[in-house]
Amino acid sequence: MSIETLKDLLPEYARDLKLNLSSLATETLLSEQQRAGTFIACALASRNKTTTNALFSEFAPKLAPEALTAARAAAAIMGMNNIYYRFTHLASAPDYKTLPARLRMNVIGKPGVDKADFELWCLAVSAINGCGVCIDSHEKVLRNAGMTAEQVQAAVRIAATVHAVAAVLEGEDAEPSVAQGG
Repeated sequence: MSIETLKDLLPEYARDLKLNLSSLATETLLSEQQRAGTFIACALASRNKTTTNALFSEFAPKLAPEALTAARAAAAIMGMNNIYYRFTHLASAPDYKTLPARLRMNVIGKPGVDKADFELWCLAVSAINGCGVCIDSHEKVLRNAGMTAEQVQAAVRIAATVHAVAAVLEGEDAEPSVAQGG
């Protein structure tokens, strides 16, 4: 399965998503590793098998094995951290913000790839998972590392599009056959 196959699976009402997939697949503001890793991490965060299979087929070959592992690790660690830190932010009781997380997060310190690339993937997954604390934290690290607002935005545009593609495909699978015209 490829990105073209994935686009073909999208209904006509999601034509804008097809166009966005095409343009983001060749986004020049990000390096090939940054772009491919963002697609991989976001595909995993999307939790849609079809989306993940297509984007892995398209982008995994563009990554060195250690970069592919790091993109997977970004999705995994943010799957945990986004829940935890969103809770500490949303909970009314202030003491949760001061308690140590006591969760292992070693991969953030040693991701196996350039720190900025890993942070970019973490930011994109955090955008999908809706954790403002994590978004702010990763965005600050990225900007301090010299990434521009446009580069950060490009990763979030990938996240938004991948998430929307996954949601459309899930919705299409869930619709009763009457709604699909059959």
